[in-house]
Formats: sequence, structure tokens, C-alpha cells
Amino acid sequence: MTEKQFFDWQTSGGTDDVMRLVDCLERADIAWCAIGGVAVNHWAVEPMVTQDVDFVVTTDAMEKTVKLLEDAGFKSERFEWSIIFQGRSKISLQVSTEDFYQHFPSRSVPADVNGILMRVASLEDTLSGKIKAWRTTDRRQSKRIKDLADIARLVESHPHLWSDLAEDVKQQLQPPTEHK
Repeated sequence: MTEKQFFDWQTSGGTDDVMRLVDCLERADIAWCAIGGVAVNHWAVEPMVTQDVDFVVTTDAMEKTVKLLEDAGFKSERFEWSIIFQGRSKISLQVSTEDFYQHFPSRSVPADVNGILMRVASLEDTLSGKIKAWRTTDRRQSKRIKDLADIARLVESHPHLWSDLAEDVKQQLQPPTEHK
């Protein structure tokens, strides 16, 4: 079973929804990138299954993005810090509207995630996004624990990141060691 087939099986057809998202944004030449767990999966040695795709577009492209995705058959729901799109699968596509992420697309890199070609946030942006999420105290504990695990996965895969971590993060993790 390929990565794409496994992802599709885990998400009840999520590959099609993600590929439609990528196609819509790329055809419209919108600056965008995946963030969150999808970006972590690109940068970490061992990927984990996720049933959501967090992404960001520049502020000036937000309404165009909403229209494109709705025209492509996605239903949208607006929240304070995001807009969530639902297609035909279990995948939830979530575009962040937070200013914090606005410069991520300009530093994004091309990636193959689960056999799907897309743009992902740079390694440093992925780490800073996960640290921001972990520090958001009003998030559910289970989400914050997952964010901390994602930070650990990034640092284990890229040990040079350890020296750039703030003390509050270092206190929660062990320094990386060589993989055995």
C-alpha cells in the first residue's frame, strides 16, 4: 500500500479533497502553504496520520480562496480564527485567519506529503507555529500535548533546532539524541 493509498483509506477518500484544494489554489496562483500536522509530517522522520489539513493564504487572497473552494464543492464555516471547509471525505480543511501566519507562504517549500504534491511551511515556520499552538493555554489539553509531541518530533528529526528553543519549551522536552 502506498502512502497515498494509506492516507486515502484513513480519511475515507481524503486524497481527492486535498488534491482539489491544492489544484484550486495553484491554478489561481494563490500564495499558500500547509501548516500544522501536515507540515510536521513533511519535516519529521516518522509521519503520523492526521484528518485535518491546516493551511494559510495571504490576507488579500482569503475571500478569493473561500469562493474557489466553495465553487469546487466544499462547504465552509467561519470561526474567529479560521474558516473550515468540508468536502466529501473525513478530511477537514482549515485556513487560518491569524496574522501570525501571514508570512509563512513566502517562505514555503514544495513537498510530497502522503504522495500529494503541495507547499508546506518552512521548517522554522512549522516549529514556530507548533510552539505558538502549544503556548495557547485555552486549547484543549489533548491538543496541547499533541503540539508538544510535534515539537519533539521536529527537534528529534532536526537536532540543530534545540539550540533555538526558548527555555519554557526546553523544560518540557529532553535534548535530542542520535537515532538508533
